[in-house]
Amino acid sequence: MADADLDAPELYINRELSWLEFNDRVLREGLSAEVPLMERMKFLAIVSSNLDEFFMVRVAGLKQQVAAARSGRDLSGLTAGEQLERISARAHRMVAEQAAGIREASLEMRDHGLHILEADEWSEEQAGFLRSFFAAEVLPVLTPLAVDELEPFPLLPGLGLNLLVGLQKDDEQNPPLRLAVVPIPASLARFIPLPAEDGLHLARLGDVVAANVGQLFQDYAVAATTLFRITRDADVPVTDDAAGDLLEEVAAAVRSRRRQAVVRLEVASGTDERLESWLQDWSQVEPADVYEIDGMLDAAALFEVVSRPGFGKLREPDWPPQPPADLAGCENLWEAVRDHDVLLSHPYETFDPVVQLVEQAAEDPRVVAIKQTLYRVSASSPIIAALARASEQGKQVTVLVELKARFDEARNVTWARRLEDAGCHVIYGIAGLKTHAKLLLIIRREEHGIRRYVHAATGNYNDKTAKLYSDVGLMTSDRDFAADTSAFFNLLTGYSQSVGWARFAISPTESRRRFIELIDREIASATPDQPGLIVAKMNSLQDKALCRALYRASQAGVRVRLNVRGICCLRPGIPGVSENIEVTSIVDRYLEHARIFYFHNAGHEEVYLSSADWMVRNLDKRLEVIFPVTAPQHVRRLVGMLDTYFADNVKARRLTSDGTYVRVTSEGPAVRAQAVLYRQAAEAARAADQAPLQFRPLTKPD
Repeated sequence: MADADLDAPELYINRELSWLEFNDRVLREGLSAEVPLMERMKFLAIVSSNLDEFFMVRVAGLKQQVAAARSGRDLSGLTAGEQLERISARAHRMVAEQAAGIREASLEMRDHGLHILEADEWSEEQAGFLRSFFAAEVLPVLTPLAVDELEPFPLLPGLGLNLLVGLQKDDEQNPPLRLAVVPIPASLARFIPLPAEDGLHLARLGDVVAANVGQLFQDYAVAATTLFRITRDADVPVTDDAAGDLLEEVAAAVRSRRRQAVVRLEVASGTDERLESWLQDWSQVEPADVYEIDGMLDAAALFEVVSRPGFGKLREPDWPPQPPADLAGCENLWEAVRDHDVLLSHPYETFDPVVQLVEQAAEDPRVVAIKQTLYRVSASSPIIAALARASEQGKQVTVLVELKARFDEARNVTWARRLEDAGCHVIYGIAGLKTHAKLLLIIRREEHGIRRYVHAATGNYNDKTAKLYSDVGLMTSDRDFAADTSAFFNLLTGYSQSVGWARFAISPTESRRRFIELIDREIASATPDQPGLIVAKMNSLQDKALCRALYRASQAGVRVRLNVRGICCLRPGIPGVSENIEVTSIVDRYLEHARIFYFHNAGHEEVYLSSADWMVRNLDKRLEVIFPVTAPQHVRRLVGMLDTYFADNVKARRLTSDGTYVRVTSEGPAVRAQAVLYRQAAEAARAADQAPLQFRPLTKPD
């Protein structure tokens, strides 16, 4: 196939439909009888939280394109309107499967003593308890909104659970139906424990409000009720290149989401036609945007059930993070990183050394400066606290807080203000770009002069998600690496230009070109005896130029193995184009988040880590960093990790040329990649703990 033909739409999968297939793989875990029940509930909850963000951003963006009458087509040749039609059909099927899966899992849980009851299953004692509970704990915080009396109708925020109530006067002939909306505050727990002789019995809060809402309307009879939920457009742009105060601009954008158009209406199945008609008219959505759900509308609330203590037999066995193999016997982080590069694999190895590095830097009188990028951090981040302490102790602290990290904007605004109050120099990146790179630089004055310590990673500086996301980080004091890190921070804070990198390649100027150069080098060195090999692990693959380069590599006989967790717009297995490309995806207990890239290079293997996926947004609209891993033992370790991912025949699914995924099966023993990686980390930690004492002669005083 000629190079020009590699633009053909039939060679590409639509981004949004590919994402929905990823969420379907999450759903498959929630439906799998092989997954422990509590873990199934977790995956079923994740399906909902994923869909919420998808509609708030991706569907909302497509609707904006339709409203603006944009006629462009995506890689796969679809217009925005055509994408919305296909999304609606696919998402409706997914939601129906999810609701059925929740019902099935809930019934199975009863065999283990956990009962999530429907309203018609409450005993008289339980119903009486809930009436009292409602009157004492729920009714005081409810605010009924009269639909006919309030003009304009008060604003309802997106993703909140609401009850629509149809009311009639008892003393009127053929009384008209009056409507009221009762928002159910997010501050209330979604599941209420019930008195029961055995096991744990729970009632859903929405059912409790619906059953007792008459207490709010003493002069009316409740004729009909329905729970509903709206999703609003959250794709609010921030014009950071024009904003006089970016903090205020971002805060205003977060507030404005409350007033954006409704893009999805979820309503309980079997709703009275009069109530549903009002909801559609009020929300101004098309019929295709209405999702009638036979079950929980706010299924993400199942996280409350999953987080309840007990029920250990219904959960995965605990995998406590292990001490990092590269820090075995380490008593001093500075000495360890001076001695050798340290590779960290989370969450199999603990994230604590990263936190400790920042905390020690804050207290160490030899440390003169700390520079760090922060994209997403935890609600009670120890890293933020350490940076504030460092500044208060007179150290120069420079922190880039990315205010435009979607759905973390409000938290990041708060952190930015706290750091500024502590005296840190806080910056918000480069106008028009998000800063997505994960870098930490510590400058320390030592006996022989200034030394710089660097941590670079594929994941965020978030001590909470580091226990849930699979990521890789590198600690080093390598001079070239440190010089590039310093240059990167100078790029953020001054007028420096991105030239002369020794180790790094950065987006948006060099990343795509660098990756294509590496692919082209593999093509050039490929021979029939040594055909070449590219192995890449990432979250998403959507960039057309990189897809084309991989197609060319396949045509040249290079074997291409891709482990892509989420979106993949490339079609593998097309004769003459991509028959040498295989794509797998793994959804398991940890979110696969690492970006690892391997090139055989005629036997001179090279491995790179990056904060960037192969997405247009990462390569053109974000500041990202690609960096090599050079220590031979680390190259071997990362290659071994990649091999393990492709050996998985338990949680892996393979992408077919028609855009669907099938479970990977193979003869021989079962291989679950995440379990193997955890076992390896545990074995390395035990070996280090049991290693014999090493005697090392001193040739000069330390």
